[in-house]
Amino acid sequence: MEKSKNDYGRFDFVGKVNVFGGVSVLLVLVSLVYLGVKGISYGIDFSGGTEVQVRFAQNVSIDELRSLVEEIKVPNADLQSFGGDVSEYIIRFRVEQGLNDKQTNDRQNELVGQIRAGLDSKFQAQQPEVRRVDSVGPQVGGELKRNGFLAIFYCLLIILIYVALRFDYKYAPGAVICLFHDAVITLAIFVAVGKEVNIPILAAILTLIGYSLNDTIVVFDRIRETEGVFGERGIRFVINRAINDMLERTIITSGTTFVSALCLYIFADGTVSDIAFAMCVGIFFGTYSSIYVAAPFALLMEKMKLLKPAQA
Repeated sequence: MEKSKNDYGRFDFVGKVNVFGGVSVLLVLVSLVYLGVKGISYGIDFSGGTEVQVRFAQNVSIDELRSLVEEIKVPNADLQSFGGDVSEYIIRFRVEQGLNDKQTNDRQNELVGQIRAGLDSKFQAQQPEVRRVDSVGPQVGGELKRNGFLAIFYCLLIILIYVALRFDYKYAPGAVICLFHDAVITLAIFVAVGKEVNIPILAAILTLIGYSLNDTIVVFDRIRETEGVFGERGIRFVINRAINDMLERTIITSGTTFVSALCLYIFADGTVSDIAFAMCVGIFFGTYSSIYVAAPFALLMEKMKLLKPAQA
């Protein structure tokens, strides 16, 4: 007898699991290889150094500002433009380590003072404004980087334990793999477009892990409810029925959040724009993974459980 289209819903998600599963594996592998080869560009939060953000009331080109930096002989200088209608730039540099922290800080403060004086002297007509100065020592930056990535690791570990206790062990690996999938792909895309990873971006990735987990938990909860009603129809039917039932809610929730993050990315700048970009990428892949990674992985775990008695 031919199966009705509305038997489990409009879409056969489980029927496409091999295709999208292969796409997900490929994306994760490519992301890991890219991050391993390209490396992660860390901001001063993790690499250490000083960051000076300057804004001009009138147009100043980045070449003119670079000329000033070269005149002052700022070591390891890197300039970044904010873009937009005004001239706003970030000047990053790292001084050589002194014999102690005080000597290193004195060198940094001396260079910041020279940059301020140079800006006021050369661009007096353009009304330069130093909006912020941030400095992080290399040892502190290394410690922040280690603690940041440890936070992500412990987060995934606790989620693994929580999902196993809250639902069933067959759901836990899918949830963690789903979150790892989202975090790695988001990080790789973030690095690929030339953005730096710092503390706010790691905070954004942790936020995405929580957001994606919430979406995954809702789907798992619906699967468990559907299993209680249609358990005799098999796990494939149950997963398809649950995802179809939750599809409208998932699209509305993820869609509204995505639009909000997209508006921040378009109209904001600086760190806020970078965070919004990471959120946009993460929301897209988080919604995709909750449908085509987390739930179908529960199907794989169920198949493995059924194979154990036969192998014994």
